[in-house]
Amino acid sequence: MMSPLTKVIDCDVHNQFNHYTDLVPYLKEPWKSRVASLGIHVGFTYTSPIGVMRKDAVPPNGGKPGSSPDYLYKQLIEEYQMEYAILTGDDIMHLSVNPDPDYAAALASAYNDYLVEVWLRSNKKFKGSLVVTTQDPQLAAKEIDRLGSHPDIVQVIMASASAMPLGQRFYHPIYEAAERNGLPIAIHPGSEGGGASGAPTSAGYPSNYLQWHTCLSQNFMAQLVSLVCEGVMVKYPGLKFVLTEGGVTWLPHVMWRLDKNYKGLRHLAPWLKKLPSQYIRDSVYFTTQPIEEPDDASQLTTLLNMIDAENILMFSSDYPHWDFDSPTMIWNRMPKAARSKIFYENAKALYRLE
Repeated sequence: MMSPLTKVIDCDVHNQFNHYTDLVPYLKEPWKSRVASLGIHVGFTYTSPIGVMRKDAVPPNGGKPGSSPDYLYKQLIEEYQMEYAILTGDDIMHLSVNPDPDYAAALASAYNDYLVEVWLRSNKKFKGSLVVTTQDPQLAAKEIDRLGSHPDIVQVIMASASAMPLGQRFYHPIYEAAERNGLPIAIHPGSEGGGASGAPTSAGYPSNYLQWHTCLSQNFMAQLVSLVCEGVMVKYPGLKFVLTEGGVTWLPHVMWRLDKNYKGLRHLAPWLKKLPSQYIRDSVYFTTQPIEEPDDASQLTTLLNMIDAENILMFSSDYPHWDFDSPTMIWNRMPKAARSKIFYENAKALYRLE
């Protein structure tokens, strides 16, 4: 266990409802009857042969891992002496690949009400991510305005899987609403290749979960390049992004390549007034899990120094997923001088936590 003097904020904790009927009370018709009789349909494609959840995360009284506020608090926050857990939801955040925009938006709103009522009221250590769907950005903006001022909502979260790159103007009402409400936007993987989204890799559809999971960072690269080159950071200078669970060590070569290309092709992005890499450093945060693990630990340190990890990286455990990272496990993998910022200070400042 870490020293009690070490403060930790976990920026990716997957709470979830135990059964889809938990959302029914928060739905209006016709969605209430539809979900009550048919359940929830998200549209995911790839499945893990070992399961997605930790076996020991099942609450003592049964139910899904991550579905009990009390047990999550005991197994995660109490065990690792955490200051806060940023709740990011689970399958619900992937509704953006469902082809029905009204159905998806209604379910996201129901989940958000459930989040406030069941989770955020239960423990002040929990801070919430407001789930929005991207099929209809106007509906997403309306949802952000509806609950964005709640004191325990600290960010907006949406799926990284999309029908078109997230920097395009179609999505800008979401970013305008988030900036208006003073909330960063987290982008999270998990539904690439499912439903109405595009292929999960640049080469098409892989055969299995191993390949799919390994290639998730490809989508993050594309989304980040889109956000920068389409001028989202210029148009919404007060908005911050959090790229969650998409890896981090791919960032140096993407910034180098993008800067090099921009110098010769800047007329294709005339709104940019500084190098693309500087917009990334100024406006984008990344979470640690899943941290890449080279055989030589010093190589990871070198890569983290290249991206200025001290100022843009935040700890995440991905609880209760199978590849959970405890803060004690990755503590020594982080640059010593940057640990307090990565594990606590960056998240405290971004999410305005006391």
